[in-house]
Amino acid sequence: MIIFENIVKTYGNLSALDGVNFSVDQGEFVSLVGPSGSGKSTLIKLLICEERPTKGKIFIAGFEVTSLSPDQIPFYRRHVGVVFQDYKLLPDKNVFENVSYAMEVSGRSRLEIRSQVPKILDLVGLFEKKDNYPVELSGGERQRVAIARSLVHQPKLIAADEPTGNLDPVNTWEIIQLLLKINQQGTTVLLATHNKEVVDSLQKRVITLNNGRIVRDQMRGKYVI
Repeated sequence: MIIFENIVKTYGNLSALDGVNFSVDQGEFVSLVGPSGSGKSTLIKLLICEERPTKGKIFIAGFEVTSLSPDQIPFYRRHVGVVFQDYKLLPDKNVFENVSYAMEVSGRSRLEIRSQVPKILDLVGLFEKKDNYPVELSGGERQRVAIARSLVHQPKLIAADEPTGNLDPVNTWEIIQLLLKINQQGTTVLLATHNKEVVDSLQKRVITLNNGRIVRDQMRGKYVI
């Protein structure tokens, strides 16, 4: 599902990732942890082709990501759902429109949109708020909209970069439970987080980064630096 082979990423004289090797099987739930500056966000950016590695190869969902042309990247990104800490919702669109917009820009028909979006909103528990705008939602609800949007193409992988960073403990756990639910349906989840309580509670695989290197990879791990 995910293979990073000898990945190096440098920015001038700064080394963000240095010889990173790991693989993730289809259907796994993996937490990616480490202190600020350890390379977690850089790894996510490489995964979604926002950045290219300086050296090495990346394979995801059957794509050799490092060899994709700019024209191929939009199609590849339909196989990877991404969730960020700051939601990235469109303020002038309601919940339904925020989710459907991701389908519209990829050329999906109105019939598909009318059929799929209610199902996705029901999955994340927001169907009754389909007409609300982001300003009318709590932080947890906004993040659930972001997760719903990431699901519109039925991706094989969800990459979540600090998705609970702006949330209180109650909303944090609701978002984690939703990611677990999505994972139980067969979607691979890669969760980058600083939240020790979440990682320890999950009892899932934990990959620890420090100074751009993998220093620990535990199948049922805890947040240890």
